Amino acid sequence: MRGATTHRSGTPVVRSRVTLRGTEYVLVRRRDDGGTMLAIRGDASGFEAGVVAADGMTVCPTNAANAARLRDRLPWLRPVPLGLATSFGFGDRLGLATPGHVRAIRRVAGAEDLVAPVFAQQSVRENSRTGRTPHQVLDDAMWGLLAEGWRAPWGADADHLKTAADIEPFAQTGYTLFTIDPGDHVDDTVDSASASAVEEKIGGLPWPVLETTLGDLERRYLVGPIDLGGTRVMIGRDALHRAAAKYGGAVAHTAVMYRRLSERLGERAFELEVSVDETATPTTVADHIVIAGELRRLGVRWVSLAPRLEGRFEKGVDYIGDLDRLAASLAGHAAVARTYGPYKLSLHSGSDKFSIYPIITGLTARASDLGPLLHVKTAGTSYLEALRTIARVDPPLFREVLAHARMRYEVDRATYHVSAALDRVPPPEAIDDGDLADLLERFDARQVLHVTFGSALDRFGERLRATLQREQERYAEILEAHFERHLAPLMVRGGGRWTAPRPSTRTGG
Repeated sequence: MRGATTHRSGTPVVRSRVTLRGTEYVLVRRRDDGGTMLAIRGDASGFEAGVVAADGMTVCPTNAANAARLRDRLPWLRPVPLGLATSFGFGDRLGLATPGHVRAIRRVAGAEDLVAPVFAQQSVRENSRTGRTPHQVLDDAMWGLLAEGWRAPWGADADHLKTAADIEPFAQTGYTLFTIDPGDHVDDTVDSASASAVEEKIGGLPWPVLETTLGDLERRYLVGPIDLGGTRVMIGRDALHRAAAKYGGAVAHTAVMYRRLSERLGERAFELEVSVDETATPTTVADHIVIAGELRRLGVRWVSLAPRLEGRFEKGVDYIGDLDRLAASLAGHAAVARTYGPYKLSLHSGSDKFSIYPIITGLTARASDLGPLLHVKTAGTSYLEALRTIARVDPPLFREVLAHARMRYEVDRATYHVSAALDRVPPPEAIDDGDLADLLERFDARQVLHVTFGSALDRFGERLRATLQREQERYAEILEAHFERHLAPLMVRGGGRWTAPRPSTRTGG
């Protein structure tokens, strides 16, 4: 690319320009709709539907085939395992947020060296509700990374996998982090069950899959205080039996899923996260010890684990609960993670949990040779900032989304633990254009807009994406400012500059 333009219908995205082995690549943004094309000067073999422009560059669509070909040419556009570095998952339900995510990391001093980003992250449930595929999620992140000139390691998270069938499309696409969600196998009734009911539940556990017996379990854990590196925890018989009854099925299911992943991926490097956070009752420190100890005994290796924490981690809003009580609980969980791993504590529904970031980074940063053992996941907050952008650039469209959200909230909230009240969300006609974006600062409106994202995208998805595509710079600026608030508290210096592990390693517990 030599001049100011590469193609008569678009202008180059300057940060995307890269030359490797004599061939130059650059994204070109179309003037009519804000979409992108890939322009290549040099060897364009293997790229689909290329048209030679007047300046001699071959211009190609940014489709799946060309994304795969480009990853072959520019290896830093492939995700990799990230190891024990502090990491941050940037969910993106519209496929347009990655440039803003990259800018946020670069904006916060030290973040690019100290936080390992997961730029492609979407769950099976989110893919279903957004109408996207794992391949599309990965490709959208990759094109955003190219646009911003990102060359550092990054990860891709296949989130909340519940069944073996969930694994395949993510494995085919090249994801590097697989989050197993055995929540359907956690028995939340155990905490309030009688002792006799607990014993009955223990009898129904899949002991052959667990490869142990209740007697052996007791010999492993009823041995006196368990040393967690300065903290000592005594597990009594009742606590052990309840932990086994509550989480035994989940441990068995995780082991089965891990072995399936290992068989499917063969020698390909991958990382595992274990997530028991989407359950009704908290994970105690004793529970965590049993989960970690039994997974390790079964040969499962994992890089992060998400316990169900004290309090309420509702979607799109700050933490609800007693911060002192949460801090005490987190101290125990962090000690288990260091002792039985080390592995990272994973904070799900991390979107906008600003009040707890200082607590969790302080607790997980004690091992100075490892740095903070922490992974944070966000998803809905990028969608909400997309709506903030829409409120500023297209108020009529935002009003339609708001009206729809108020209509759908009582239905769509069924799969979430939320507490927003619809009567505290004003109707669109009651708000001036200049005040629409301020709704994103209000607890109830923010949550109502968040949990209705699936039905909103069904109805308005094409219009939202088209508007945000035309307003890419505005959206990126808004995301950059918003994620600075997330990333700045995570800048705990302790582990120093991070590098991705060698491809042959599988880090974790």
